[in-house]
Amino acid sequence: MAFEKEGVTQIDVNELKEALQDPTTTVIDIREYEEYVEGHIPGIPLIPMSEITEVVDDFEKDRTHVLVCRSGRRSHETSKFFKMNGIENVKNYDGGMLAWDETVNEGEENIIKNVKDIY
Repeated sequence: MAFEKEGVTQIDVNELKEALQDPTTTVIDIREYEEYVEGHIPGIPLIPMSEITEVVDDFEKDRTHVLVCRSGRRSHETSKFFKMNGIENVKNYDGGMLAWDETVNEGEENIIKNVKDIY
């Protein structure tokens, strides 16, 4: 069940599954490349946290974004960064990949070079 922490909505695995089905929500894996290729949620794009600062202005500010990392810590910090940069409708997947209880894909499925490609 969703709750708020430091101004960021935290969602659980069931809410993430709902978000993955919502065409108005963009779910983004922010882990590093090596982590992503070892196993990621099928279909979701990778934009590493280390690259977010360079491209934050390219995200659509009126869209809902859900951020995913290994445990939820990095995605929480990145969610706060999104909010500081005018992207208000951002949520953190609390628990991260450690809490994901469904299938994972391996390899370079959806590596993003241009943020506009996620929309």
